[in-house]
Amino acid sequence: MAYLFTSESVSEGHPDKVADQISDALVDHFIAFDPESKVACETLVTTGQVVLAGEVKSNTYLDVQTIARDVIKRIGYTKSEYMFEANSCGVFSAIHEQSPDINQGVDRASKEEQGAGDQGMMFGYATNETENYMPLALDISHKILEELARVRKEGKILTYLRPDAKSQVTIEYSDDNKPQKIDSIVVSTQHDDFDEDEKMLAQIKKDIVEVIIPSVKSQLSPEIQALFTDDVVYHINPTGKFVIGGPHGDTGLTGRKIIVDTYGGKGAHGGGAFSGKDPSKVDRSAAYATRHIAKNMVAAGLCSEVLVQVSYAIGVVKPTNLYINTYGTSNVKISDGDIADKIYDIFDMRPYAIETRLKLRTPIYSETAAYGHMGRSPETKTVSFTDGSGNTKEMEVETFTWEKLDYVDKVKAAFGI
Repeated sequence: MAYLFTSESVSEGHPDKVADQISDALVDHFIAFDPESKVACETLVTTGQVVLAGEVKSNTYLDVQTIARDVIKRIGYTKSEYMFEANSCGVFSAIHEQSPDINQGVDRASKEEQGAGDQGMMFGYATNETENYMPLALDISHKILEELARVRKEGKILTYLRPDAKSQVTIEYSDDNKPQKIDSIVVSTQHDDFDEDEKMLAQIKKDIVEVIIPSVKSQLSPEIQALFTDDVVYHINPTGKFVIGGPHGDTGLTGRKIIVDTYGGKGAHGGGAFSGKDPSKVDRSAAYATRHIAKNMVAAGLCSEVLVQVSYAIGVVKPTNLYINTYGTSNVKISDGDIADKIYDIFDMRPYAIETRLKLRTPIYSETAAYGHMGRSPETKTVSFTDGSGNTKEMEVETFTWEKLDYVDKVKAAFGI
């Protein structure tokens, strides 16, 4: 019997995502000027106020207020009527030094023996149902909001758009887990205030269905485009007007959108958030590493779908387990347990090895904090940062290295594919 599966996404202007982006901007600035920085920054945003808290061990000094305001400005909170505006909001910092009790378990004389920054389990997932090996419902949800943001910032059409938005996509699957059609799409977008609510809501629905969705479809493969039938049910701003939004409408906190950040509910999640954490925190680095493993496994043809789990003890170098579940889609005649043994030999999962392999001690995290940490396109780009003393540093970085298919040949060789 066919079944329905749903994933959601939220825009960069969603209050929780505003918090994530500020936290990751701080991580980037600390790492840019001191690559060995240990950072755990939490952000709270509400009406006219930003609160920064957390633990940091770094040799650099930052103007955290300016960093926070720059992020808010880039997102688009630049008008006083939003009740949360880059230049006028208060920014309160309660960041203090990291506990030496934690740090002693992480730092070692030999970097290769660096212990995990915390205990916990992390999951990576990949599927061949999309070109970027991501679950389809989540991929489309992200693309809808990216297109909304592009149109809003361009400012030529749909000029009523404000930064806060959410999307949700429900897909009908067959018994053999193949997507058959898109069942429904939900989009809620913040907008300017208007005199005639009913007329404006009708216009917003028309614009989403006739402008945004066709643009999103054009970015997809012909096979995926065919899933957009005339039977798709659209729920556009289903509660009615959405003028009050962003941090004024809801308080935002770092780390509250972990399913949006990963696989939209497919696979599994260990519970640890990413944003605001330097790569010594395995919540972040090992989640990227397991995605790297999963994506290369599927791309190599080892399986059509896979879940990878790894776990750590705080201060301990080697992981406590590596688990593989191919959901019965494996193309080799050995058990998932035996596959896990071979994968463990291919990918060094010690924390420092992950940092080195994926080049994680570089300021690459701001981009991850909206529209998903997984399924993005790796790029080499030049970035620039300014510290609290006005010193500017420009550097070349590689983003989304965990999305690279650089281990496909190694996986094929190990399994004789």
